[in-house]
Amino acid sequence: MSAPRSRTRRAALRVLAALGRSVALFVPVFLVATFVTFALRSLSGLSPARIQLGEEATPAAVARVEAEWGLDRPFLVQYGDWFSGVLHGDLGTSWTNGSEISTLIGVGLGVSLSVATLALLIGVVVGFGLGTLAALRRTTWIDRAVTGFVTVISVMPAFVVGIVLVTVFAVGLHLFPSAGYVPAAQGLGPWLAHITLPALALSFDVIADVARQLRTSLIGAYSENYVTGAVVRGLSPRRIFFGHVLRNGLGPTLATLGLKFPALVGASVITEWIFGLQGFGRFANDAAQAGDVPAVQGVLVVSIVLVVTFNLLVNLVLARMTPASQRGV
Repeated sequence: MSAPRSRTRRAALRVLAALGRSVALFVPVFLVATFVTFALRSLSGLSPARIQLGEEATPAAVARVEAEWGLDRPFLVQYGDWFSGVLHGDLGTSWTNGSEISTLIGVGLGVSLSVATLALLIGVVVGFGLGTLAALRRTTWIDRAVTGFVTVISVMPAFVVGIVLVTVFAVGLHLFPSAGYVPAAQGLGPWLAHITLPALALSFDVIADVARQLRTSLIGAYSENYVTGAVVRGLSPRRIFFGHVLRNGLGPTLATLGLKFPALVGASVITEWIFGLQGFGRFANDAAQAGDVPAVQGVLVVSIVLVVTFNLLVNLVLARMTPASQRGV
């Protein structure tokens, strides 16, 4: 077998091994998480009868409404029916308005995914540039300037950044709309215009994390034996950086991004309020405030799937892009 084919085979085995580990981890985590999620209703003591009939409802009226929702059945039977629905994409029905939770979450998730994806893209591109620049110019004034800038933006809350962006670019310069959302199907330009400012507000934290982690990883990679060997072999600095340092220094940074994207989707409640977006985070907050347990359960299930799926993608990229860290797999 030729050397290129051997390397391709080893890379494929690494990817398959990473996929197998992720799937093996996903199944028990999903089962336990969904069970705990469903158990929240029993632990919360909340009931659709209290929402529909009020606190003064009689025990008979409460029992009647709960029977209509199937809450008078054994816990494990309820869980089995609910879990079966989850596997088929049915997250149940909202206690507050009787709508399908899958539909309600789908609407908000589309908004949040648009903003989070652009925020992640901005964060990765800018953070990658800053982290690489700081690592290549380490101990110089450029490194200190980048480190200082990253430190400043890392402590700036997204809602403060959002207010400033609206004040300057929407109200002051009229370059972007101050609120609202337009689906991509209605035009790429209007869609980008409405998600740019909220994405910028959320991207600061990503920029800071990516820049700091990448700088540390690249500096550490330069001290590894495989880089020293490349220098001894007479490889150019450019080839050493792209062929050895960057590929192996990306690992910790990619691992950091594993939880970043789901966090951007679900942790942007205040930002969505500022920009008038009916997103996933705002839906989750409204459901929790209303005591709509099935909706909260649906939000948690979707959040679990987002976290696991994105981490699976990151692990696959890690297996392909960072050969030094995967040796021995």
